[in-house]
Amino acid sequence: MEDLFSGGMMIFILLLFVFIIAGFWKTFEKAGQPGWAAIIPIYNYYILTKIAGKPGWWTLLLCIPYLSFVFFIIVSLDVAKAFGKSSGFGVGLGILGFIFYPILGFSNAQYIGPNGEYAMSEDINAIGNN
Repeated sequence: MEDLFSGGMMIFILLLFVFIIAGFWKTFEKAGQPGWAAIIPIYNYYILTKIAGKPGWWTLLLCIPYLSFVFFIIVSLDVAKAFGKSSGFGVGLGILGFIFYPILGFSNAQYIGPNGEYAMSEDINAIGNN
């Protein structure tokens, strides 16, 4: 049993953990939020609801056992939509977030907002600056 948590395995787990946090961090930054918010418990749920376009009080729903699973899937679907991804990708974010958030963070996906308003405001700003 001690061999299971030997040096090599612990380093692998630590590197995997850092990779997952980095993916979450990059996802938050792409959405115009502070990356450090990804490592603050409960506050990261609040930022995730903002990215998804849900009201802040949904953070409380994400903290209720059993019920949180349903609302986390809904938020994940909206996060995927806010990045222009499919609903299948959203389900992946909700169920296998440790795989899908690094994919989202390190891919070329751009944040378009819950209804595309972020991308539209960027276009308007670009027009105004020319």
